[in-house]
Amino acid sequence: MIGELFTNRVLTISISSWFVAQAAKVLLVLFKQSRLDFRRFVGSGGMPSSHSAFVMALATCMGLHDGFDSPIFAFALVFALVTMYDAAGVRHAAGKQAETLNKIVDEMFLHDRNLREKRLKELLGHTPKEVFVGALLGIFMAMLFY
Repeated sequence: MIGELFTNRVLTISISSWFVAQAAKVLLVLFKQSRLDFRRFVGSGGMPSSHSAFVMALATCMGLHDGFDSPIFAFALVFALVTMYDAAGVRHAAGKQAETLNKIVDEMFLHDRNLREKRLKELLGHTPKEVFVGALLGIFMAMLFY
């Protein structure tokens, strides 16, 4: 049963799309900031959206496997669209709110070095461009490897 997971092409292509997107984030930081930041490999947010790559690879594979008029493709596409909307909408807005709250806390406690609260995580979601590029990556990976 577990061995079947490793031979499931749809799953391996979807996971590979996520992996490539996460690796691209590390490489983009390397080129832009001339430093290796492996935290970007496991972190959320940034270019490209690995969530979008993952779910669009899944949807595209389902379309290629069962047809683009199949119920399973429709289900996978709706799932992908909801995931991408959440990444660019709700989670992106939460990241912006965290950024604002961190600035407020920094200003209020500028002279208080005993502040023990951790800063809120700001890089939570994606811009529409990051989501779009991630989706294209997922489609490309599915078309290439399926």
